[in-house]
Amino acid sequence: MSFSPSSAGSLEVIVGGMFSGKTEALITRLRRALLARQKTQIFKPVIDNRYATHYIISHNTLRLPTIPVGSAEEIVGHFQRGTQVVGIDEAQFLGNELIGVCRFLISAGCRVIVAGLDMDYRGEPFEPMPYLMAIADEVVKQRAICVRCGRPALFSQRLQVPGSSCGGDDERVKIGGADTYEARCRACFVPAAVPDVPLDLDEISRCSAG
Repeated sequence: MSFSPSSAGSLEVIVGGMFSGKTEALITRLRRALLARQKTQIFKPVIDNRYATHYIISHNTLRLPTIPVGSAEEIVGHFQRGTQVVGIDEAQFLGNELIGVCRFLISAGCRVIVAGLDMDYRGEPFEPMPYLMAIADEVVKQRAICVRCGRPALFSQRLQVPGSSCGGDDERVKIGGADTYEARCRACFVPAAVPDVPLDLDEISRCSAG
């Protein structure tokens, strides 16, 4: 699939912890694009079905229709000629393959706006967000309010399930809302144990070249 872009594309990345307003900020930018009558396509991972399958919905109930995808590569399959703006929510669930997809969309002349968690429940970088932040034209880091002390919160605290270890379980991807996570500041955040897994730089390099 090839396109002849009429202008240079760009990448905007919105990151932060849970309840920091990432989706709200994404929807605000996408609404402006729609008001400007720019052809816009919006995507989100199909596993994020907390509120609705075919909408991106912020915690304060702002919503826009979206295309759910099972993988980053599906975005390319749904991409339409003439699309000017592409929005992608909950990007951390699409893996490092999203890096190559974003490069493709940018090369097609699109303004790409990506929102996602920059850290997982352990307080570790959540791929592919760190790489996307590095190559972005603009990065916005949203902050929530710590539910324990009221200070600015950057971390997503996974709540402990009775009878289990801190954090409830060790699954990195666990869909949930206020019943599963809390926004915490650095002082109130209790990190879970981080497994000793080396970063696969070769895999990231292959994805970014895609």
